[in-house]
Amino acid sequence: MSYSLRFEEYLSPVYGGIFYIQDMEIDALRKYCLSLAATTEDVKWDNDLCFSVGGKMYCIAALDAPFKCSFKVNDEEFEELSNRNGFMPAPYMARAKWVLVTNPSKLSKKEWERYIEQSYELVKKKLTKKVREQLGIQ
Repeated sequence: MSYSLRFEEYLSPVYGGIFYIQDMEIDALRKYCLSLAATTEDVKWDNDLCFSVGGKMYCIAALDAPFKCSFKVNDEEFEELSNRNGFMPAPYMARAKWVLVTNPSKLSKKEWERYIEQSYELVKKKLTKKVREQLGIQ
């Protein structure tokens, strides 16, 4: 699968001294997610690219513009991120501590990777020991 949705028009090259991804594509998000062990991908609800581990979603990205992405965060960060400019509680998933990034320029590449990996780890640790063993992950 190849997705060519580009969202550089939503990103600023420099803001507050922090360099943001200038030419990000959904392919970069996809590449990073698929680099995490036992990750699978599929399209749900006609236009959302979903990344899962052990059948449990940890990242959802809109395939249509404007680019939006949701992921799970820890309890301590949920309230802070939900109230931060460019974020909001993820519809239908807020009770499970998911946030929706409505403005991708609010995160640097390093932050994107940290939050996605954190979401992956939060979901992975809830899998049963048997499922983690079957997937070859701990």
